[in-house]
Amino acid sequence: MIVKIICVGKLKERYLRDAIGEYTKRLGRYARVSIIEEKDEPAAEALSERERAQILDTEGRRILDKINDRDYVVGLAIRGRELSSEDLASFIKDKMDHGSSTMCFVIGGSLGLSRDVENRADALISFSRLTFPHQLMRVILMEQIYRSFKIINHEPYHK
Repeated sequence: MIVKIICVGKLKERYLRDAIGEYTKRLGRYARVSIIEEKDEPAAEALSERERAQILDTEGRRILDKINDRDYVVGLAIRGRELSSEDLASFIKDKMDHGSSTMCFVIGGSLGLSRDVENRADALISFSRLTFPHQLMRVILMEQIYRSFKIINHEPYHK
């Protein structure tokens, strides 16, 4: 299986890059992982609705350019369906068993995902109703994908 993660923004903090590197290495036993970083648009604290829509649209077009027609796309969105780790593992296994060779997870920028990206997504999931920095969300997503493969393969992993 190919796991593709498309995310807005670059990881600047070394500790986050190190964590991503560690999970990428661990996941190598189960899947081919690619991480695609798209440029984030500068966003002031106080944005008009029009400015917000323009930023989301620009970032959304960049994201959509990286998605292939055959990718199974999972958007991370606060309004998405909340899953347990076991549910996520079952979800990934189901997609693998039914011919999805590439699962593409999408993490938006600080403003989230554009409507176009959400509409293209085959599924929207939420890791929590809490708000996380999108850079940290990348690490959390990688850990949960790794945990999912451990669960799928009936291998021990800390609880």
